[in-house]
Amino acid sequence: MIAAMSVTAPVMAQDAAPAGAAMDLGKSLGAGLVILGAGLGIGKIGGAAVEAMSRQPEASGNIQTGMIISAALIEGAAFFALALIGFIFA
Repeated sequence: MIAAMSVTAPVMAQDAAPAGAAMDLGKSLGAGLVILGAGLGIGKIGGAAVEAMSRQPEASGNIQTGMIISAALIEGAAFFALALIGFIFA
């Protein structure tokens, strides 16, 4: 028993993962959540715009313009969040 403990003790004393691994995991999860949120938001905007254009075809130009502006603002916020994640965890 004592021989087994003397062999396994140094192995158990080692770190499980380097300190940077937790930062990389946080960066990956944060980036994934940002992309997921932006994708869902743009998808909802696109679906609502298509539904609105099918109900009122004469207003499709205005609806499409609003949709493109909203999607661009969401993408800008997503890029800003990704840059922020990169600077925080750099």
